[in-house]
Amino acid sequence: MKSIASISSVRAMCQYSAYALVLSRGLMESHTHLLARLFAGQIPCKRLAPPCISTLRRYHTTSERGAMAHQLCNLPSTEEKDHELMLHLERCLSCTGNTATGAVVTQTVSPISPNKTQAIRDSLTMKALFEGEVLPELCTRLTEAPSNQERIKHLAILLGVCVEFGVDPYSPVVSRLKEECRAQLSRTDIKLPHLCHLGEVAYRLEGRRSEIVVQVLDSVSASMDKALSPDDAAQVYSLLALCQDTHQWMLGLHRQTERLIHRLTASNISDILYSLGALQQSQAISLILKLSRRASRLFQDFTGQELLRVLASLMHFGHHDQGFLAAMEKHLPGRIAEGDVELISTAMEFCLQMSWRSEPIFEAVAEGFVSNAEKYSTPQIACQIVAMGRLNYLPECSSQMFSKLESILQSRFSQFQPRAVIEVLHSCIHLERFPINFVSKVFSPYFLQRLQAQGEPLDKNSLGQLTQLNLSTSLECTHYRGRRLPYDYHIKKFSSVDHSFETPMDRYLYSQVKGPLSTLLGGKDHYTTRVFTQTGYTIDLEINLDEDGFVLPLSQWEHTQRRMALCLDGKDRFCSNTQHLLGKEATKRRHLRRLGYQVVQIPYYEFEKQRRPEDQVRYLHKKIFPTIFKFSR
Repeated sequence: MKSIASISSVRAMCQYSAYALVLSRGLMESHTHLLARLFAGQIPCKRLAPPCISTLRRYHTTSERGAMAHQLCNLPSTEEKDHELMLHLERCLSCTGNTATGAVVTQTVSPISPNKTQAIRDSLTMKALFEGEVLPELCTRLTEAPSNQERIKHLAILLGVCVEFGVDPYSPVVSRLKEECRAQLSRTDIKLPHLCHLGEVAYRLEGRRSEIVVQVLDSVSASMDKALSPDDAAQVYSLLALCQDTHQWMLGLHRQTERLIHRLTASNISDILYSLGALQQSQAISLILKLSRRASRLFQDFTGQELLRVLASLMHFGHHDQGFLAAMEKHLPGRIAEGDVELISTAMEFCLQMSWRSEPIFEAVAEGFVSNAEKYSTPQIACQIVAMGRLNYLPECSSQMFSKLESILQSRFSQFQPRAVIEVLHSCIHLERFPINFVSKVFSPYFLQRLQAQGEPLDKNSLGQLTQLNLSTSLECTHYRGRRLPYDYHIKKFSSVDHSFETPMDRYLYSQVKGPLSTLLGGKDHYTTRVFTQTGYTIDLEINLDEDGFVLPLSQWEHTQRRMALCLDGKDRFCSNTQHLLGKEATKRRHLRRLGYQVVQIPYYEFEKQRRPEDQVRYLHKKIFPTIFKFSR
């Protein structure tokens, strides 16, 4: 039995690119029975590739095209029709290369043709051949499918190939296919995998308004009262995410998925989490946390791409399970050594958002940076340095890392976006690494104009970073004699809505401290709260002393000789998993000391241990008295 499935030219239909078309005229392989095997259900049809929510597109990759072509070639047929269609295809393919002089182009065309015009002509000929001859013939063969389930599966395959070839969705043949799909959907109880496959293909063919998509979603809704398998649940979520469609019955889908949580694979978790993010299902917190907990147990099973989707989704929702962070800290450093740069950058961004200061991960990232930073893109470089700076982590190989960073900035400075440059340099000062070789460039009129030329006005965050860079060079780099930031670019206060430069005082901690502090100092009139300094910082509590070291009441602050800044450090000023201050808080304290303040830190985790009022007074006495020795009576 001879089969159309053995003609390599048909297989090449779905494998052409924008520059060349693979048109190898294959010879017919005899005694193949692929069609009969598919007809009998021995060869399963593959689903389309999972949808990419961020950028919806047609099937572009060679592997996807190859799979689709394989499915097309394996549709049911008979021996006589196979032979006739094969002869017709061979005759057409042998004539596609006629030139103006009547010469015939060699039968085998190079996979990468240097002649783009010829490639376009070949692709158009193939498309016309497929639309005019092959597709109608394959539509006719659909009547030979042994069951309605098989017929709907093959209908989805043909519609998918129509999408690949760019066939007009309103052409007679495609309209015939769509009509058959609608008829099957109205009278057949179709399995969920076939429904989801058909819905994805119909969406790509006609978009959200497709009647087939509407019918598919209605059929999926009717299936929600049945038990779902893990793969079924993942496919339904992927379809909804592709269509950007939410329904009331999704609550039932969430509940069913929660019951399936212990059966979900790593691939299922990645698809579901990513789809929940695309659908903005932030209210499904219970399901998200359970998926995160399940992901922590299957962390090693995730592929790089699946893990990227999981991290992106958890960042989107801002929720995570502590076990996931522990699993990430245990298993991720080994993957970082393999050099997946996109995964490294996403992991660092995730750690930054969660304020997770992980020594194993950061050390592995720093070592990878020293070895491979030349291969990184500028956003990837910025992402890694910014995370370390803001989480106040100085790796053991810091000297090599910053030497590599300086080398990259010198050679690729113009490649960095202006805001990325500021982010990187600003993060360096959190680690007491002062980029004086580049500050002069950043403060130059040319760079500042370039910063504003990005189409957006300078926001307070960028201006604050520039101001703090300028302040660091003034307070901590006294030997610097280069260009300064123009005064017009300075901000007056570092306090902001997003708390980029300093975290507001913890009101609950203040309510606990103020009573014992008043008892210790002799009244509330010996300190004040939320004091703004001339440089823009906000001090939680300020105590002033005279020249003899006595604590002055507010009425006598004009005689101040020394100033003390009490920092009431709540949880938000520390990394979430350690007792290390965030980079912005460490920088603020250094600057306050340089400005002449005596800084006293009162962290929440120390003060909370003092249960009795007398213990709290004694604790404050011990904290403050090493700095001041006398009190004004």
